[in-house]
Amino acid sequence: MCNPACIQFAISHILRHDVADKSVLEVGSYNMNGSFRDHIRYFAPASYLGVDAQPGPGVDQICNAESLLEKFGPCSFDVAVSTEMLEHVSDWRKVIANLKQVLKPGGTVILTTRSHGFPHHDYPRDYWRFETHDMQAIFSDFHIQALMPDPSDPGVFVKATRPDPYRENDLSRVALYSMSEQKRSLRRVG
Repeated sequence: MCNPACIQFAISHILRHDVADKSVLEVGSYNMNGSFRDHIRYFAPASYLGVDAQPGPGVDQICNAESLLEKFGPCSFDVAVSTEMLEHVSDWRKVIANLKQVLKPGGTVILTTRSHGFPHHDYPRDYWRFETHDMQAIFSDFHIQALMPDPSDPGVFVKATRPDPYRENDLSRVALYSMSEQKRSLRRVG
């Protein structure tokens, strides 16, 4: 569910050189209330693949976020986009690792997700809240180009690039706000 601020983030931070003639993967592509797809496709990527755990508008292929690396292999895409999906996966560490690993060296990840204070919203589940300082820690192994809170609702927007060489962070000590526990937690849920 992209709100107008998410769309504005895309317009301001996804530029022609980011996606023109590049392979783009959208994770959680089921279009409920807006998507970056039209904005990105305007810049003529070489390919655009939308994946989600269920079929629907914007979904080109069924694949859950936990299976990206298994399905597509390492270094498969130039750009990975995920809007308003990350709070809905139980194993956020695995999904982040998958997003990072399917990117080619120099590849870009663009994420939007919700922060503490945003109401509970099951679709199909609602597990986590991410803050800007969480994303700073999560993407400290990338070059962060943009990191900002959503100006309209509690949320966070990120644009980061995979360095070359790349050494992935250990995220096991990063605690997030758990919607089920109603506090910050290291535990995996679900």
